[in-house]
Amino acid sequence: MQSSEELKNIASQVRRDIIRMVTQAKSGHPGGSMSSADFLTALYFNVMDQNPSKWTRDGKDQDMFFLSAGHLTPVYYSILARAGYFPVSELATFRKFGTRLQGHPSIQKGLPGVVQASGSLGQGLSAAIGAALSKKLDKDPRTVFVMCGDGESEEGQIWEAAMFAPHHKVDNLIAMTDWNHKQIDGDTEDVAGLGDLEAKWKAFGWDVIVAEGNDMDIVLAAFADAKSRLGKGKPVMMLFKTEMGHGVDFMAGTHKWHGSAPSEEQCAEAMKQLKETLGDF
Repeated sequence: MQSSEELKNIASQVRRDIIRMVTQAKSGHPGGSMSSADFLTALYFNVMDQNPSKWTRDGKDQDMFFLSAGHLTPVYYSILARAGYFPVSELATFRKFGTRLQGHPSIQKGLPGVVQASGSLGQGLSAAIGAALSKKLDKDPRTVFVMCGDGESEEGQIWEAAMFAPHHKVDNLIAMTDWNHKQIDGDTEDVAGLGDLEAKWKAFGWDVIVAEGNDMDIVLAAFADAKSRLGKGKPVMMLFKTEMGHGVDFMAGTHKWHGSAPSEEQCAEAMKQLKETLGDF
């Protein structure tokens, strides 16, 4: 277990990793990776019951995580590496042809920590529900976690899954939505109009928690609350209110960094704003 301050330091290093990976690759998705860095750091370093040295794709006797918003590999790979799933030095291979760190998660080369290939948006929630049901059948008491995007939540399959899980009392599942109000084409409300996500998820029968996703103390309290609601007949949805590009002033609050790489000069400026805490790759 890490303290709140320790987690903040890890999240700062994760953000440095994100910027440097995307800059070096000259492609990738930094915006949503930056917005979700705090709660995903808390998840892997403080919340999940997981052991990198014993990890298997079937998730037996450990908590499982699914990245439904599969384009957010910069934050995913950084956290996996920093948590000990594979060497931190491998982050330098991000998006290079033939490596394990592809633009979307892949299981082809057996990257530790990755349960499922993802990136076709909307599918990860369904897969996570299936894994949670499997744990129930196996009498495995561990929890399944899944992260969705708010732009991704315009996909119809998200809402099919939203109906299915409460109906079948999938109460060993904690889903998270990175609610930053941005997607590749602009604000979510301009593109499709998500409306009141809290009311929607409640109407579908989920237990819903809304929390500030870029405040580590609030994030930790929200996860404790979520875990206390497990096993009571409902899946849990955590709606984390975040800021796209959080942590770097020229990236914050705009959809323009959803899928754009910084220049070398912009990378250098970002590094000045992000504390190096664990050593760069």
